[in-house]
Amino acid sequence: MDKLSLLESVPIFSDLSKSDLTKIAERMTHRKFNKNQMILLEDDLGQTFFVIAKGSVKITRLSDDGREVILAMLGEADFFGEMSLLDGDGRSANVVSLEASEVLTLARNEFLDILEQYPKISICLLEELTHRLRKSDQQIESLSLSDVEQRIGITLIRLAEELGTIKQGSVKINNLPFQQDIANMAGTSRETVSRTFKLLEEKGLLSRKGRQLLIYNFSQFSKTFS
Repeated sequence: MDKLSLLESVPIFSDLSKSDLTKIAERMTHRKFNKNQMILLEDDLGQTFFVIAKGSVKITRLSDDGREVILAMLGEADFFGEMSLLDGDGRSANVVSLEASEVLTLARNEFLDILEQYPKISICLLEELTHRLRKSDQQIESLSLSDVEQRIGITLIRLAEELGTIKQGSVKINNLPFQQDIANMAGTSRETVSRTFKLLEEKGLLSRKGRQLLIYNFSQFSKTFS
């Protein structure tokens, strides 16, 4: 694994020089997780910061009635685990691998030391946390105000932004989460997600092949469900 290349693609590290990134990379540990393996458990004491080198994960919490609520999907070059390192409280959510995944980790003392050494990282971290907070606010609003087709459309936009690749205006998601996971993100049932997918395909907005999803005109799709 090329740790340096990975860190260059992580937003909070992207402004650092290669020499600084090399120093940080040397302090990181490589770990592997199997598909569907629990990486972090809600309320556990946080001692580790994670950067995804390969694969993807889902961030989840349990509702009062025991249902899984998916807060986000993260892929390569995304990071997680920073909140409890900053405030000293327990983990705010569960993190589960969606597929065989690899991560780079930093111990809490190393993470805090790096923030002190490189103020640029702290600023970028604040920007990223603000961005995530805004997305969470949008998700709450969509779940409370939108009809089910709108909620699923908004969820697909989030997945496209988090996991997809764009080319000539179309977005491809190669490892689309399972329909139950999408239902948990949209606050609906798997059967409703399946019916909505068929409806969106009939409208010519997207197509599916196995775990691959193609949104033909992402800009127009986003306007439709915004």
